[in-house]
Amino acid sequence: MENKPIKVRLSPRSFSRALRLGAILLLLLLATLATASFLGSEHLSLFDLNEQQRAIFYDIRFPRILLGACVGASLAVAGAGLQSLLRNPLAEPYLLGVSNGAALGTMLAFVFFDQFDFARPLMAFGGAALASFAVYQMAKSRAGMNVERLVLSGVIVTTFLSSIIVFLTTLLDATKVRSFTFWLLGDLSQATRNGFYLSLAAVVVATLVLTWQARALNLMMVGERDALDFGVEVNRVRWLVFGSASLVVGAAVAASGSVGYVGLIVPHLVRMSVGSDNRFVIPFSALAGAIFVVCADTIARTVIAPRELPVGAVTALVGAPMFIYLLRRQ
Repeated sequence: MENKPIKVRLSPRSFSRALRLGAILLLLLLATLATASFLGSEHLSLFDLNEQQRAIFYDIRFPRILLGACVGASLAVAGAGLQSLLRNPLAEPYLLGVSNGAALGTMLAFVFFDQFDFARPLMAFGGAALASFAVYQMAKSRAGMNVERLVLSGVIVTTFLSSIIVFLTTLLDATKVRSFTFWLLGDLSQATRNGFYLSLAAVVVATLVLTWQARALNLMMVGERDALDFGVEVNRVRWLVFGSASLVVGAAVAASGSVGYVGLIVPHLVRMSVGSDNRFVIPFSALAGAIFVVCADTIARTVIAPRELPVGAVTALVGAPMFIYLLRRQ
């Protein structure tokens, strides 16, 4: 007898509530993008822009804001997918070393292959994929996977990759070291249209793939054995999730550096609001992640203007306490 995946049905009330939340997040994202566009060290008027201000808006600020939204959506989607696959609320690209893998790949491209335009995103994707595979293999045991092994594996991989990154910085001159160090902490100031287009394409593809696999992920959250009994191709889903997470994290890190904790706190807050159904958690996490990073970047470039803070420092101020809270609940 052939096993078929069960269908998860929402009550009309739950479905209506989820749709309302999605509409609210979409409107809030549009409002956040519009508001952030006119906030910065150079105040821009809504109706009267001179030639210099138009250049600031169209060439610098708006591409940066759009890139920030794509980076936030990418990291949140990757976090939501990894948390569902690994059945662990602490699974997050930054904590698992995936972001550091992408950062190392980007740095290798920056040092050795800077003449090739697409070397950074390609090597960032490769680094993220290798880090994901290493953490997953280290966290597995005969008794299964638990929180302690997963976090410890992520710490080990992150520390190892960080040491390689520090070693490679010795190959850079003083100017490049300062620029790259700021980039490692999360930097959207060098946003380009190509970086935005690449990040947008990656997050759209990954969101569609993970949403397509949402029913399978819902079953895998119960357990891989149970998912197999209901006909889920666990290995295929696992590779799709890891591949999608590596794709979006690689594109995001190549464009903006390591922005931590977005993939940790955003999916958790979305699940608190809409439940654990990944058909809603994954796309809603993309919207909420975009809002979160755009707000964090607005704070980073205005709080000490005309100087800037790394956007990763702002997200860490929120994410680190949330990580401690989640860890204590395990």
